[in-house]
Amino acid sequence: MKKYWTDLGASVVVFLVALPLCVGVAVASGVPAELGIVTGVVGGIVVGLLPGSTMQVSGPAAGLTVLVADAVSRHGIGALGVIVLGAGLLQVALGLARCGRWFRAISPSVVQGMLAGIGLVLIFGQLRHLVVSPIALALGVLTVLIMLLWQRSPMRVVPGVLVGVVVCTGLAATFASPVDRINVGTLSTDVHLPDFSLLNTGIIGTAVVFALVASAESMFSAAAVDRMHDGPRTRYNKELVAQGVGNTLCGLLGALPMTAVIVRSAANVSAGARTRVSRVLHGVWLLLFVVLLPGLLTLIPIAVLAAVLVHAGWKLLGLREVVSLWRTDKAEGFIFVLTAGLIVGTDLLTGTVAGLLAAVVKTAWDMSRLSVVVTPEGVALRGNATFLRLPALLDELDRVDREHVRMDLSGVRHLDQACGQAIDQWVDQSRRAGRTVDLVGR
Repeated sequence: MKKYWTDLGASVVVFLVALPLCVGVAVASGVPAELGIVTGVVGGIVVGLLPGSTMQVSGPAAGLTVLVADAVSRHGIGALGVIVLGAGLLQVALGLARCGRWFRAISPSVVQGMLAGIGLVLIFGQLRHLVVSPIALALGVLTVLIMLLWQRSPMRVVPGVLVGVVVCTGLAATFASPVDRINVGTLSTDVHLPDFSLLNTGIIGTAVVFALVASAESMFSAAAVDRMHDGPRTRYNKELVAQGVGNTLCGLLGALPMTAVIVRSAANVSAGARTRVSRVLHGVWLLLFVVLLPGLLTLIPIAVLAAVLVHAGWKLLGLREVVSLWRTDKAEGFIFVLTAGLIVGTDLLTGTVAGLLAAVVKTAWDMSRLSVVVTPEGVALRGNATFLRLPALLDELDRVDREHVRMDLSGVRHLDQACGQAIDQWVDQSRRAGRTVDLVGR
């Protein structure tokens, strides 16, 4: 019974963390604030009850803000439900096809670059809400300072993000500050069925991107959360199905897409959660809030939420991990910069795909290590002879000037067609020139 009391306390902590983030992500995405809370409710109650992960908590994520804002600007908010519904169904299919663990097989430099790129876009996108007036800037700076300082206080069991939002909202209300505030509608107006008449190839492509990015973020979060506790490990395929069911329902309600969110999940573990009860109850608290107290949201200045998201974007940059990555492997550091830079300069899909391709090329290059050693008897090859090393191989063979050549291929672990043909041609040319060539190991 004791563990359920700890779950109750953890659920309140997660609720207090999730509330401002749900609202902030919705506003930054260009959709009504209450739709962010609807996604949090579905992520808590529906996904929380499904098997997969015990400790991680789902809801609208800052990492999807860029995608959602772009989709809404291109296709309109009416198409959001269709996109999220399609993404959810694809996630369910991928989970049933047992593809959950494959999302973890991505280069860390690409993942970090993707998160950093999203963080930069998020920061740049929110700065415009902070520089509109000195009062807005002061509220934003104060919000960030409170969040940072609160983490070092003895009362940090109360989430710093909540304290920052409540204090700065209270100051703005007390002094009647002339700043823009959140507009809140009603669930009966903003929650609606998807309009399938808007379906086209562009929307289908966007749904695929949503599914892949949301799935990857959820699987990365699961791996991170599993390292934070000693409880049951995540069953990735079932968790992917659970995420898909949640997004399918969010699509039917016209709400934001969801992922597993590392900030809420970490808060859940740190608050002492032991079972999935805590994440389900956090969804119940969100539902009660949006039904009973939606008017409180209208008091929150947009600049305060912008500051919360700037802070979230800064954390996505992961500067400490970036410095470590660059010191360890310059090539991986380049992939990180390439991915993040293209995401900022173009879009999320272009940057991520370019980063994945660069990672594949780097891996192929590393796997094709080949040494060509000129010995007194001739030439000895060691390693993997692939087309990536073909120019260097030909250069070394052209330097061989002996009447009798012994070419030793016994140390070659892999010989691709390009290198094999090049070696055969060189042998034929050498023999036509009157040399004696002995092939060993082929």
